[in-house]
Amino acid sequence: QVQLVESGGGLVQPGGSLRLSCAASGSIARINFRGWYRQAPGKERELVASIDSVRGTFYADSVTGRFTISRDDAKNTVYLRMNKLKPDDTAVYYCNIKAYYAVDYWGRGTLVTVTS
Repeated sequence: QVQLVESGGGLVQPGGSLRLSCAASGSIARINFRGWYRQAPGKERELVASIDSVRGTFYADSVTGRFTISRDDAKNTVYLRMNKLKPDDTAVYYCNIKAYYAVDYWGRGTLVTVTS
């Protein structure tokens, strides 16, 4: 069973930057979706950014121009670069990888707190 482990979260001031990493413990065949979701207290989980085989790269309106998703297949890792962070970006960030035939992996999340 492949596990996804997120890292890179933490406490940052408004306007600061963080880079989240999501490392898979093994290779995953036929990936068709790599995404980052977030869930703020009292809110539903939302898709922040993704790379998939159908629509390419997607960003939520709230992060467009500030966040960048990328991947390193040799390292089985997905990244989320977050710039110009705002207090509204405070949330637990989750990595999700899907592959053909209903394969669906989730990480346990990493907390990002943006506060002065």
